[in-house]
Amino acid sequence: MASGTNSNNIAALDIGTNSFHMVVAKVVDQGFEVIAREKESVRIGHGAGEMKELSPEAMDRGIVCLTRMQQVAASLNADIVAVATSAVREAKNKGEFIRRARRESLIDIQIISGVEEARLIHLGALHGIGRPESTMFLCDIGGGSTEVVIGNDDEEMLARSFKLGAVRLTDRFFATETLHPSAVGSCRAFARSTLMVIQPDIAELGYEIAVASSGTAETVARIIHAQSGEPEPRTFNRFEFTRIQVSETVKALAACSTVEERQKKFGIDKSRAQIILAGAIILEAICDVYGVGTLMFSDYALREGVLIDTLRRRGLGPQSNDHDPALHSVRQLAERCDDRIEHSENVARLAVQIFDQMQTTLDLDNDSRKLLEAASLLANVGVVISHSKHHLHSYYVIRNSELVGLSDREIELIAQIARYHRKGEPKLDHAPFAALNENDRHIVRSLAGILRISVGLDRTHDGRVKKVSVDISEDDVVIEFSCNKKLETDLIEYAANDRKALLSDVTNKRLKIVSSKS
Repeated sequence: MASGTNSNNIAALDIGTNSFHMVVAKVVDQGFEVIAREKESVRIGHGAGEMKELSPEAMDRGIVCLTRMQQVAASLNADIVAVATSAVREAKNKGEFIRRARRESLIDIQIISGVEEARLIHLGALHGIGRPESTMFLCDIGGGSTEVVIGNDDEEMLARSFKLGAVRLTDRFFATETLHPSAVGSCRAFARSTLMVIQPDIAELGYEIAVASSGTAETVARIIHAQSGEPEPRTFNRFEFTRIQVSETVKALAACSTVEERQKKFGIDKSRAQIILAGAIILEAICDVYGVGTLMFSDYALREGVLIDTLRRRGLGPQSNDHDPALHSVRQLAERCDDRIEHSENVARLAVQIFDQMQTTLDLDNDSRKLLEAASLLANVGVVISHSKHHLHSYYVIRNSELVGLSDREIELIAQIARYHRKGEPKLDHAPFAALNENDRHIVRSLAGILRISVGLDRTHDGRVKKVSVDISEDDVVIEFSCNKKLETDLIEYAANDRKALLSDVTNKRLKIVSSKS
């Protein structure tokens, strides 16, 4: 840790073989809010003879980067927790680098084992993906090592670190200016034989979801997505791609005979272009050896795992993964921006009651329930900009906030549902709505229709409506609400019926909202 401030801001610094990453977060109730990210390609493990020694030039690059990151952390009043992985871990002269870092950069570096690295990556990915109840297969391809984990919640049933990394295998198989004809096959055979040792264990344990993190996985995801011709998402978190697509990417990368050709064809920077072929081959081998058909990308990895682990050790932040990280992140944003959070919570409670009774009629999947709850909680965050047209501002705030455990598509749908909680209905001349596919348009219209009525049911902002029941017939939908006490309901009945047009149109049924006293 840097000579410390003992503040509630923490900077988690990942000193990797290829890049140094730092994420700075502010501790908030039962969680954290990211306030800065820093990344620099240092290549501290490059050309180091199987990473047995850090070259003087590599150490100099590392110290310069650490000094800059320490200055960033200090400017944000953040304590630094720094961990070093394979390149430093394996170097005979690691002591010299650690002493220089402490003396010149004022940063204390903790060298972590491969298994501890795997544990921390798993912890970060659990938070980023937001599926703590699912048994997860996780792979993280770094510059010097690849970590493989199978875990459920915050328990690791298997954790293994292999000396397979994008930088390490580039130095071994792709060190020449032009691609040697046998290099890809040799690299592929080496990666598969190395990974094979735990194949029986993974087959026995099994898993429900397969996740990949790291720069290699993100670059492969970006290359795959670019083939679709669709606009690039603002986040690739939870982006899914298949084993076949990974293999096709390897072939496309290998078809480029030089790094420059690879860089130009795929629009990636030179540093990544140098190592992406080796990294993609490792990812392909993981899919083939362990029978992975589909991978989901996690934007959260080691640095976020370090951050969460540090918070837990200090008795702060999320103490377990048994809560839903996505809804927790949504609630944090609502609490920061909504001046009447109790009203939004009442609306969310009523909205999911209606959803549960209309899900089949609306032909919506279970994931839509979480989208509705999130949009209900965030519908009014736009008031942080202005009360006037706050539904439009809510779209902007949601779209430009860092919400964990959600994909770019899910964030877009939540933002649109919130945007349409009042005023004009979704229309094809609204560019964001028109950009959705037909199924997602149906989701937005259906959930916005429920949300509009739910806003009306809490028109008094006091939560007096406790229960909602829905009766659906061939031509009609009747939504009946009741209160615990004998309170005035005329205003609520009027407000809810005034907002029913969109849901009535979606169901193609007559819709009426009535008080149980009627």
